[in-house]
Amino acid sequence: MNSNLNTNAITNTKNTSSVEQNKRQDKIVICDDDKDIVRALEIYLSNRDYELLSAYTGREALDYVKKGDISLVLLDVVMPVMDGFEVLEKMNSKGIIDDIPVIMISSEDSNTFIRTAYEMGVSDYIRRPYDAMIVRRRVYNTIKLYAKQRRLTSILSEQMKDKEEPPCVWNNARSPAAGV
Repeated sequence: MNSNLNTNAITNTKNTSSVEQNKRQDKIVICDDDKDIVRALEIYLSNRDYELLSAYTGREALDYVKKGDISLVLLDVVMPVMDGFEVLEKMNSKGIIDDIPVIMISSEDSNTFIRTAYEMGVSDYIRRPYDAMIVRRRVYNTIKLYAKQRRLTSILSEQMKDKEEPPCVWNNARSPAAGV
């Protein structure tokens, strides 16, 4: 694969209806130090309506996450300077891992790596070599699951807020029905 391609942000440009255009586009950070892997993942996900953000270091991934509005992070384990576990540690320390799902992507297949990733809060773990359909499905399912969780949290929050408001109580002495 040609790693000289500009892969900073690839956006799907398929025709969409005006209703779909008003829909929020999910942003996915793809973080791997191997540009060919990042490019392959971008190709796998480019036929969906995602904004794909490339990060080649853990620091770059965290910078995108700090800017907010990220729907998902695809994160490699083994990277120079700041590995995937260090990124997870920083996301955990700031409570970000609860709001932004992370799918670990790696050729590391030892149970120790996988267990550690899950213990640190990843939503899923995908081993290389990747199957494009499986990557697409797991990304889609994870984004939808978190979206449903956010909607449910919002609904519950509204219901709790409604219950906390004191009911309007009439003074029985002044009530028109008091004399009946």
